[in-house]
Amino acid sequence: MRTSLGALSAVGAVTAAQLGLAAGASALAEAPQSTGCPVDIVYPSRFYANSGNWVTNGGLSFAVKNKSAAKNFTKVTFTVTVVRNIRFGTAVPTGGKVTHRTSTTVSVSTATLRKRTSLGVRVRSHLLDTHTYEVKFALHGTGWTCAVDQGTWGS
Repeated sequence: MRTSLGALSAVGAVTAAQLGLAAGASALAEAPQSTGCPVDIVYPSRFYANSGNWVTNGGLSFAVKNKSAAKNFTKVTFTVTVVRNIRFGTAVPTGGKVTHRTSTTVSVSTATLRKRTSLGVRVRSHLLDTHTYEVKFALHGTGWTCAVDQGTWGS
């Protein structure tokens, strides 16, 4: 009887560890940028979801970082759009204001993106499927040669 209790508790510990690891997720990014584009897209490389598939620590963060040391850019709008299996909740901007928010799209904008600053958003996110999810990025602004389509992020 002691052997079976020991075996069951060991199996229970392994199962709990597997469940804990299953909640973690990582994403691959395919964010092509134009040659000479002075901004970088910042996205999560790793995040965790709780048992209800809500992303922990306030949600997913996406941002645009101005890597230029000399130029400011004007009329900058950064849009994150769901391609599959994510739903957005509330959004908190950094460096600008949220101009559009639905369950599948969040846009954040600023009149001037100053040198070496960023514009971004942390959006509360619900994963409909923890294995396949994807968002795409769009970037508008004046004073650069960046493509509007900034690629996708997800797994």
